[in-house]
Amino acid sequence: MIPRLQLIPDSASSISHEVNLFFGLMVILCSAVATGIAIFLIYSAVRYRRRDPNEMGSQRRNYIPAEVTWIALPFLFFMGMFAWGAKLYFEIERPPDNTVNMYVVGRQWMWKFQHPEGQREINTLHIPVGRPVKLIMTSEDVIHSFFVPAFRTKQDVVPGRYETTWFEAIQPGKYHLFCAEYCGTKHSGMIGWIYAMNPDDYQRWLTEGAPEGSLASQGEKFFHQFGCSNCHHFDNAGRCPNLLNLYNHPVQIGGGETVLADDGYIRESILDPNAKIVYGYQPNIMPNFTGQISEEQLVALISYIKALSPSPGTQQPSSSGTTPKNYGVQKGIAGPGATSISGSHLEQR
Repeated sequence: MIPRLQLIPDSASSISHEVNLFFGLMVILCSAVATGIAIFLIYSAVRYRRRDPNEMGSQRRNYIPAEVTWIALPFLFFMGMFAWGAKLYFEIERPPDNTVNMYVVGRQWMWKFQHPEGQREINTLHIPVGRPVKLIMTSEDVIHSFFVPAFRTKQDVVPGRYETTWFEAIQPGKYHLFCAEYCGTKHSGMIGWIYAMNPDDYQRWLTEGAPEGSLASQGEKFFHQFGCSNCHHFDNAGRCPNLLNLYNHPVQIGGGETVLADDGYIRESILDPNAKIVYGYQPNIMPNFTGQISEEQLVALISYIKALSPSPGTQQPSSSGTTPKNYGVQKGIAGPGATSISGSHLEQR
């Protein structure tokens, strides 16, 4: 059978129809202007050609209204398209407040996803219909590009930093995922699928996995495993800053500068603690974890630190911070006396 030729992908996200309309009108407007210029050029070349070798051209300006018209109308049309495009751009770049946050790690040649509830997926992502989904993405090796044509979303994924994108599926279905940046010999195989599910089906799917608990609870285990609780005390008595209510709040660092404690700042502080020393604390206390911790562990730790801050609209952290049950620490990394939010002590192996 001859495959169906699809010039325009499915429109399955909340912004896809407006993107289609904007793109279509831009093509029509540019084509109309280009066609008008071409016709006028051909007409002028024929109408005003030199008929005699000694003929001199006229310098009279008799068409000022026409000149104003062909300058003003295209200017107004294109400025209108610019304003519309800017509005659409900011809508795409500014995720809503009620998003479901998921972490994505790109590597040659696969996409790895982590849900806040703890589920992990490779080259597939399950999402609920009618709920905005925000992806916080990084790469372990080279530059990749997260591209879902049906959602009209494309975002480069860069090593060493977090990039974000968001979308909201409007109908259930199975949608193709691509890497749109050449990333090596098997670039063409770095594909996957996004499954948009009805909310009830999505909740049912969530209950089938996550034997290790939520992403934040996994991060709490790593927090104790890597000895973070030795110095990051929740009573402000430790050698390192208190992490309670840290996320998305301003932090004063040495030199009087203030930075926002977002995902990128926390990531940098874990991998290179001396990069931005919090005001009042000494350098060279926390070890450098570059090359010692995986992207998945980083994602879990950041999720845990997020959970130590109040959720929007509440005054209490979303995580109790208690020490995981039946979970000790690696010898020499954390020891007796390390505390959690509740003040409980770590068990010894």
